[in-house]
Amino acid sequence: MPDSRPSVLFVCVHNAGRSQMAAAYTAHLSGGRVEVRSAGSAPADTINPAVREAMLEEGIDIAAERPKLLTPEAVQSSDVVITMGCGDACPFYPGKRYLDWELDDPAGQGVDAVRPIRDEVRRRVVVLLGELGVATEGAGS
Repeated sequence: MPDSRPSVLFVCVHNAGRSQMAAAYTAHLSGGRVEVRSAGSAPADTINPAVREAMLEEGIDIAAERPKLLTPEAVQSSDVVITMGCGDACPFYPGKRYLDWELDDPAGQGVDAVRPIRDEVRRRVVVLLGELGVATEGAGS
């Protein structure tokens, strides 16, 4: 039986900060009711430590995640593709829904600077899940 869950791909340049936070929030808040992917056009070696710390403050551990290279297959197999500052690096396929989230880049920032970015990512994920018709778990305001 094919997977009927909506699928979302989050893309940023290094796949070490914004896209990882968005993917983690989507998985967490949807309770697994969304298939989630994240990737980068030029992936870093590791997740940004300040991003990891900021997400831990929310009770979400992303320490096991690794930046992944963006592939055409990841785009093709996703219903919604959300880019975050990767410009033209993301391939375009007709029939896909594309959104561009303009968010500050947490690269090189401390956890104090990452928190407002994290909170904005969470806010946008809650809106996205609502648009997808997916109930959120523990979304609060």
